[in-house]
Amino acid sequence: MGSVSQSSHFEAAESVEPDGIFEVLRRYNADASPNKINVCVGAYRDENGKPWVLPSVQMATSKIAGADHEYLPMMGSRGFRDAAVELLFHGSRALSEQRISGIQSLSGTGALLLAGMTLKKATANIQHIYITSPTWPNHELLFDTMGFNVHWAPYYNNKTRSYDHEAFLASLAAAEPNSAVVLHACAHNPTGCDPTREQWTEIAQAIRSRGIFPIFDSAYLGFNSGSVDEDAWAIRHFIDDLGMEAAICLSFAKSMGLYGERIGAVLFVAATSELSGTLQSILENAQRATISTPPLYGARIAEAVLTSTDIKKQWAEDLVTMSGRILKMRGRLFQELTRLGTPGSWEHIVKQTGMFGYLGIGAEQVVHLEKEFNVYMANTSRISIAGLNDNNVEHFAKALDATARKFAGN
Repeated sequence: MGSVSQSSHFEAAESVEPDGIFEVLRRYNADASPNKINVCVGAYRDENGKPWVLPSVQMATSKIAGADHEYLPMMGSRGFRDAAVELLFHGSRALSEQRISGIQSLSGTGALLLAGMTLKKATANIQHIYITSPTWPNHELLFDTMGFNVHWAPYYNNKTRSYDHEAFLASLAAAEPNSAVVLHACAHNPTGCDPTREQWTEIAQAIRSRGIFPIFDSAYLGFNSGSVDEDAWAIRHFIDDLGMEAAICLSFAKSMGLYGERIGAVLFVAATSELSGTLQSILENAQRATISTPPLYGARIAEAVLTSTDIKKQWAEDLVTMSGRILKMRGRLFQELTRLGTPGSWEHIVKQTGMFGYLGIGAEQVVHLEKEFNVYMANTSRISIAGLNDNNVEHFAKALDATARKFAGN
């Protein structure tokens, strides 16, 4: 018999570009320089540049030692879910009126995915999703993959290196009715520029008057200011003060240092308890269609932190430690650049908040920093302030100073 020519189903397939952040991390790991600096990935590092296992997490790990490894239900750990709801909505009408549904998710990414899937199934009206320009790159990828029409809403002014409130309000006023918008509850990623409370009230009114559904990406609650209640103010304003429906996508990767455990939750606040029950069923169905049941170990750790009085008290201290060190490094970097007389204005570094800083330099300068000084960052010039410490901040500032001088006037 003659041979049958082989063809592939995938001949028309096109390669996808590597994820930018993970590609930078790959190059960093391959760099043998003892002076290399990683300010790319958003993971907390201590004053020695090492991963930090929170004392509260160590306490929780000891508490749950010897537990079994059975499957969780589709909603995940009820104890963890309820503790997350209590953390965010304690004392609220939404909680007392049982208008909150929710399930455990694979960190913040999984929470956003489940939120989008639930919106798709719960309502045919929401076809358009607005995301801030700029934003975390995965926002566009996630919602575009789910079939939403994704639109960019101007948020950051490159000239002033600050939040552009008027431009953002204008984009909301022109948004498609019955659309949804992804809001950063605090510590905007990547810019570090958050609205003031007064600006948040105007944003909320604009969203409410246009009939837009708010989705809060809440990856940094407590990690930003050191207080969960402070960082959750905008969420509570929308829901408690204005009585709005919303979705909240929670992650405990940053705030508990549980990066590899992928522990998060997605919560929906509905207008009535009956609708909340319906949304709960849709959320669990979406979970079934993706991973069936979420991981157990990280949920047990987070539940122990949130429900044990002594461990939760320690966690509050840990949040202050992390947020305080990041604030200190912002000040150190600004002081070094000022001392060096680095060309340009750098006040935005200390005005921004949260883990990330947005330097506002060009892609050529980012490449130069990596090639000449072994400094690794995202090509947008977003840096993780947590990657700086007393041992490397001077080297980082000198590298940035030399680069700014080389490209001055370009």
